[in-house]
Formats: sequence, structure tokens, C-alpha cells
Amino acid sequence: MTNNKKNKNRRGAVRLTDGMLLANLYLTQGLTLLVGTVWILLQGRNPLHLLELPAGPEFLYWGFGFAAIMFFVDFLMTVWGREEDLDDGGINAMLFRSRPLWHIFVIAAMVSICEELLFRGAIQYHLGPYWTSILFALIHIRYLKHWLPTAWVFASSYGLGWIYLQSGTLWAPIVCHFLIDFISGIMIKRREQKEQ
Repeated sequence: MTNNKKNKNRRGAVRLTDGMLLANLYLTQGLTLLVGTVWILLQGRNPLHLLELPAGPEFLYWGFGFAAIMFFVDFLMTVWGREEDLDDGGINAMLFRSRPLWHIFVIAAMVSICEELLFRGAIQYHLGPYWTSILFALIHIRYLKHWLPTAWVFASSYGLGWIYLQSGTLWAPIVCHFLIDFISGIMIKRREQKEQ
């Protein structure tokens, strides 16, 4: 490739800034919430009923328990997997490295509620956990280049669907999803700070 073509490719490439990343995150989560809410309403169900807190604490056992299993498997993948197979293109590092703790909390809460309302609350009601998990893996496009993270996103989604069915409440997968995102965000932030 000639120097002119290289320079043209560099100029044509859009560089993702922190502001663009946050705007994209909030926009996509807003759309996820909107689509999930409308889909549930079209099913003749009330999204607020899905988000009612259950009477007992059993949903917490499901959420915390499955989160612990997911962290253990993720740890094994980092020990035995190749670093390039687990690469997401640096998006997670860019998202969390400079965020204060409260903002990581807000992001994790927002993502877990919006995505679980759409995927477990609306789509799984129609398609079941298997096809819902395929769709969930497909929307995590940054992982599709590598089979291991794609398989892991599918398995995680299937597990979230399973604990939703077992617990009978959307709060079990929401709690699990929140814990995974929040703790992972803190770990990424600390790792990035150590490397600087």
C-alpha cells in the first residue's frame, strides 16, 4: 500500500472518543429500554409488573450465585485462554478506566435493567432462552471476531435466562448482570490505573 493510501485510510477512520462512547452507550440503552417496554406492552403485559420486587430474598441467591459461577469461569478463561482471543478491541477499558465509582455503578445498573427487560422480559417470553441468547451474543458485536468470548456471551445469556425461569423474577438476572458489569468495571479501572 502506498503512503498516500495509508494516509487516506487514517484520515477516513473515525476515532472513538470518550464522549462518543458514552453517548453511544446511553443512546443504545435508551433504545433498548424503549424497544423492550413497547414489546412487552404489545404482548399484553405490564413492564412495571415485571420490575416489581419479589417478597422474599431468594432472587438474590440466584443472582449472586450465578454471578460467582460466571466470575469463576471467566477467571479460568483468562488463565487458560490466549489474550488475543479475549480482546474486545479495548472498548471496555476505554469505557471504565477513567470513570469514578459512582458512574460505573450507574452504567452497570442502567445496562442490567435495560438489557434484561428487553432480552429476558420481552424476547425470551417469545423465543425462549436459546434463541434469545443467540440474539444477545449477536448484539455484542465487538466479541464476534473471536469464538471464545462469543460462546461465553451466549452461555452467560442462557444462564441468565435459566435463572429467570428458576427464580420467577426478572430481578435475579438483573442482579447477576449488574454484579458482573459493576465488578468487572472496577477491576478494569484498577488494572488500567496500575498499567499507567
